[in-house]
This record gives sequence, C-alpha cells and structure tokens, in this order.
Amino acid sequence: MTGPPTASAVIEEIAALGPFFAVQAHPPGTEPPEPWQPMSRPLLAARVTGVGDWLAAAGGQPPGAVETRVAASVAHLGLAARLVSPALAAAVLHGLVLAPGLADLRWQPVIGGPIPLSLPDDTFTGGPADTPARLADELSSRLLDGPLRELADTMAEFSVSPHILRGNTASAVNGAATMIMAARPDLTARTRTLTSLLLDRPPLRDASTTTSDGAFRRRSCCLIYRAAPDGKGPLCGDCVLSR
Repeated sequence: MTGPPTASAVIEEIAALGPFFAVQAHPPGTEPPEPWQPMSRPLLAARVTGVGDWLAAAGGQPPGAVETRVAASVAHLGLAARLVSPALAAAVLHGLVLAPGLADLRWQPVIGGPIPLSLPDDTFTGGPADTPARLADELSSRLLDGPLRELADTMAEFSVSPHILRGNTASAVNGAATMIMAARPDLTARTRTLTSLLLDRPPLRDASTTTSDGAFRRRSCCLIYRAAPDGKGPLCGDCVLSR
C-alpha cells in the first residue's frame, strides 16, 4: 500500500505548477538562515512602503506619491496570492490543508515577482479530507480564517477596508485556481469544485460573484488603478468597476 506523500514530493509536484506555487520547507521551531525572515508586523509595514515606492517609480512619480492604503492593498493582494497558491494546489492534488500560522512562515521580502516562501515541514503531514465539502471547510477555517486573516488584520491597520481585503483574498483564490487549471487541465473539474465551495463559504461569501458568462468578478476594487498618475490607471479584469 502506498503511504501518504512526503513533504518533498508535495513540494515538487506543486512547484511544477509555476513560481507562485513554489515553496521550501524548514524544521518547525527552527530559524532558517538569512535571508529568510519572519513575516513580522515591522517587515510587513516595510513591504507596504516598498510596494508604494515601486508603484510610484513605475508611474514616473516620486517616492511617497502613492497613497498608503493603495500600497497596502496591492501588497496584501500579492502576499495573499502567494500564501493561497501552494495551499490550493496541495488541496486539489492531495486533499491536504497547508495552514501554518503567520508567525511560523518564513519569507524573503523581495519586491517584484513571487516572494520566496518557506513553511514548517510538519505543515505537509496529516491525512487528506475525505470529501470536497470537508476539505473546503478545513481550508476556510484553518487557512482563510488563519494566516490569511492574520495578514488581512495587519494590512487593515493601513486604512484598507475589510471589504477590499476580502475581495483581494477571493481574487487570490480565483487566480490560483486559474493558474492550476492552465498548468494541469486534467485538474480542472476538481479545482473548479473546490474553488466554488471556498468562495461560497465564510469568510469569502459575498466577496465575489459570477457574471452571466461564467467569469469571476470581485465585489470590490484592489485600488491599484489609483497608483497611476492622477489615479487614472487601468482596472483589473475581475474588478467590480470593470464593465
């Protein structure tokens, strides 16, 4: 009888889906060497500043030109996508729930592209959920109401509304699902089922809707259009403001 997959096997399989899914593992209770860092409140605050300056430079503006809440929302969306992607992939592929506390994660807070991310290796242990509904329940309570809520609570300190933060997380879930289905079309049915269940449960219920043509549409805006000069940047494809 084949036993449960090892952490290294899960990591290798989900990393094959793309860079937003790649993770490393470290022994729980240990500190990986630099440049790995804890996902602390001061480093998250520094990331908001760094993202704001990066957005300003991209628009030919001076540092500090982008509103703090805009930078915080964009930073949150990127980090939420980075946390959700490997978790959703492990759930789809193996029925596993990867949901370490935010304090147990380690990252390298580089600006631009998916951040390097390391999880405690015991995160990859545990039996799979027996049904899609049970798996969605576990992901909702342990991941979305766990480290994703901790992350959102920190970003809310920068005047980002809970409505926007929930929309960001819903968008991250949909984005991860889209990438999984593009990389592995054979997982399309399983991915769509699990994603639909997640988006229909608290805390993401009412954070998004489905258009008449079946497309995902969030019920809020991530505010990135306001980072452009005069606040007239393009809207994201899933934005509530898009028509």
